[in-house]
Amino acid sequence: MAWFGKKKKKEEFDPLQDLVLSKLKVGYLLDYDMKTWEVTEYNSYDWEDGDHSYEWEIKHGDEVLYLELADDDEPEWTLTKKVSLKSVGRGIRKFIKENDDPPNMIQYEGVEYTIDEGSAGYFCKGGGKERIEFLCWDYYDLSEEKTLTIEQWGEDKFEAAVGDYVEEYQFTNILPGS
Repeated sequence: MAWFGKKKKKEEFDPLQDLVLSKLKVGYLLDYDMKTWEVTEYNSYDWEDGDHSYEWEIKHGDEVLYLELADDDEPEWTLTKKVSLKSVGRGIRKFIKENDDPPNMIQYEGVEYTIDEGSAGYFCKGGGKERIEFLCWDYYDLSEEKTLTIEQWGEDKFEAAVGDYVEEYQFTNILPGS
């Protein structure tokens, strides 16, 4: 019984609706590739074209992967790992500085990647309001199953990531954290 007005109804946790990949929270556990992963970070991206994407850092021991959801016309999931810029090609930093874009084709570990698009956007740590501007170039292989991304943060900081397009059903046993 509430004496001074209505009691606020607490949001109810619905395991059928809330334990899905797109609603992961820091601390959640999930299974992928016969390993249990913990969600250790959540970030969002606001793109110059008005689109948004979401990223979860997941860890299994020392292994760190990034699960990203881009929702243009339909949800598109990628799972990537960070790699050194030098490993995706010598001279890429210099090439970008001289041409304002990276090369159209890149080889990484014997796989040839072709540029798909370049985008400008804002990184929002924790999905918060603070926005950090960056540039991003996306590549894919001939089968369009593998992805490679180069990011530029400011004038001189570059990062690269490689991975695969994945399907939601590949992730199972999603459980809330303790």
